[in-house]
Amino acid sequence: MVKVHLDPSRLPVDAIAGEPAIDPALLTAEGLRARFARARLRWEPETPDESWMTHGFKLRRAAVLVPIVERPEGLNVLLTLRTDHLSSHAGQIAFPGGRAEELDSSPIETALRESEEEIGLHRRHVSIVGVLPDYITGSAYRVAPVVALVRPPFELTADPGEVAEIFEVPLAFLMNGMHHQRMSFELPEGKGRRSFYAMPYGRFFIWGATAGMLRNLFHFLRA
Repeated sequence: MVKVHLDPSRLPVDAIAGEPAIDPALLTAEGLRARFARARLRWEPETPDESWMTHGFKLRRAAVLVPIVERPEGLNVLLTLRTDHLSSHAGQIAFPGGRAEELDSSPIETALRESEEEIGLHRRHVSIVGVLPDYITGSAYRVAPVVALVRPPFELTADPGEVAEIFEVPLAFLMNGMHHQRMSFELPEGKGRRSFYAMPYGRFFIWGATAGMLRNLFHFLRA
């Protein structure tokens, strides 16, 4: 695997995806449940550029929870800022989640367990609505994004060893192609150029696999 150390927020923007925003009627708890309940919905997930970096590596199973919080003003996506000292993806924006354990019965169980461990989100507040297609990361993980609605009130406690901060972003902001930036950089040793999506929100720079999974949620909702 190719390891790259860079500050993506300092890179120039190559392009804006620019697709229209998702219909607000879909950005409700009822709209999400109805969309995931539809059978044979035809759509194509985007393949991340970093998937080629894992060629020849055995992919490890993982799952993340895509927690969509039901607020009076609308739906918000709950995200975490990872601590700076982690061995992988340090200081990046991420969904709560992690590697599958042998005792996990399904990706849903992995996502729920990891969310409890990382941010203290108890599963009694969580209602699963569906699972998006697996997302291959450059760190050789096959990640299952488990989409769920989260109903307040709930209390969160960040694991200080993994999570520096927990925050929320309006789902409507993330489900608007005008906020999806396309960026790229040259890989070392002449291994080509990698492109990725970014969705900056205030002081938070959402990019890479997290932005890629949000981009697939966007495609799913606009199918």
